[in-house]
Amino acid sequence: MKPIQLISPVDGSVYAERTPLTRAEADAVVGRARAAQKAWAGRPLADRISLVKAGVARLNEMKDPVVEEIAWQMGRPTRFGGEFGGVNARTEYMSEIAAKTLAPLMIEETNSFRRYLAREPLGVVFIVAPWNYPYLTTINTLVPALIAGNAVVLKHASQTMLVGERLAEAFHAAGIPEDVFQNVVLDHATTEALIAARSFGFVNFTGSVGGGQAIERAAAGTFTPLGLELGGKDPGYVRADANVDAAIDTLMDGAMYNAGQCCCGIERIYVHERHYDRFVEGAVAWASGLKLGNPFDAATTLGPMANKRFAATVRNQIAEAVAAGAKPLIDPKLFPADDGGAYLAPQVLVNVDHSMKVMMEESFGPVVGIMKVKDDEEAIRLMNDSPYGLTASIWTNDYDVAAGIGARIETGTIFMNRADYLDPALCWTGCKDTGRGGSLSYLGFHSVTRPKSYHLKQV
Repeated sequence: MKPIQLISPVDGSVYAERTPLTRAEADAVVGRARAAQKAWAGRPLADRISLVKAGVARLNEMKDPVVEEIAWQMGRPTRFGGEFGGVNARTEYMSEIAAKTLAPLMIEETNSFRRYLAREPLGVVFIVAPWNYPYLTTINTLVPALIAGNAVVLKHASQTMLVGERLAEAFHAAGIPEDVFQNVVLDHATTEALIAARSFGFVNFTGSVGGGQAIERAAAGTFTPLGLELGGKDPGYVRADANVDAAIDTLMDGAMYNAGQCCCGIERIYVHERHYDRFVEGAVAWASGLKLGNPFDAATTLGPMANKRFAATVRNQIAEAVAAGAKPLIDPKLFPADDGGAYLAPQVLVNVDHSMKVMMEESFGPVVGIMKVKDDEEAIRLMNDSPYGLTASIWTNDYDVAAGIGARIETGTIFMNRADYLDPALCWTGCKDTGRGGSLSYLGFHSVTRPKSYHLKQV
């Protein structure tokens, strides 16, 4: 098998190299997982919760090397300290609700009948994780899957393949059996062959629309349940009654944080004509204050994109938009670290419209287009004019207005006066080309379990 190389965006060097499993080796992994799952599911729920929380605690003990490795693998500045806040909060919440969510729902318990609905694990859960938030996106499924009694096989993106190794190291050190949670390196062909062979009880994939389509094709006819979180083009809408300063700060952070490589990052902004000039001026000032550079420099607030080919996509979108009449408001010369490769200066575009790829196709980089709108109707029409639907951010001081607009937007989550955030008590889900299924909240446990009905009668 040809080795898979992890090319660091920091300096273009080969940071890690691993040989993917052969099909026979991968089948053996699945076999061990299946064999270990029943005993794992047979443990008391409290024990499984305790072991999972201990695994996350072990991961926290690795914080310093983990933060450094993330920077080398996908370029996030070390000043941001990794993903531990979200990892810990999501683990804690899912642990707290597990007993209630997984408990049988009693319909009748009398001398004649005992009728109830139970939930049981799906068996072996396969997680295909992305590189942009490599720990958080894994935890979203890994924690509830293990707590619910499943075995888990994790395949991480090649750009962050050391993350899977760290997670396995931490969870095994905490006492979770090695066959219950296995990290693997696989190529695309073997991944698809395993899915097609009905190796798993559930497949969770986070990545591109094309990747999700490949997963669906591989699973066709197997009836394997899938969770797919795919592309996004999340909008922000600044209404006439918005707090403009707060909107600038939050929406621009949502557009630029992690070099724009966020599943729910803000990629297009619609501003009421009353505030348009002020918002644009503030957005340009905000982005101009970023410091593009080496992620190990404490002053760096914008690191390189994870791969130079991702940066090339963003550059091409910007160039196409400018050629079609868009106006770039940030001079790349303000960011001398922009090397034409993975290091990419931020950009704010105006005079944009929906004929441009930068407003319709996922950018996943540090660029945002801003359009003027006259009212809610125009904003709603533009927000819905997208093949994607993950989140939308509405800026207003009225709960009812936000909820009313939100009810008309085709998306998975409606934010009011915030953006780019996952609340573990709410389901993380999308629609249209963003995919299907949901993680976190009590529904996250439903994704990794199946209902089972008991109709017991006394004679």
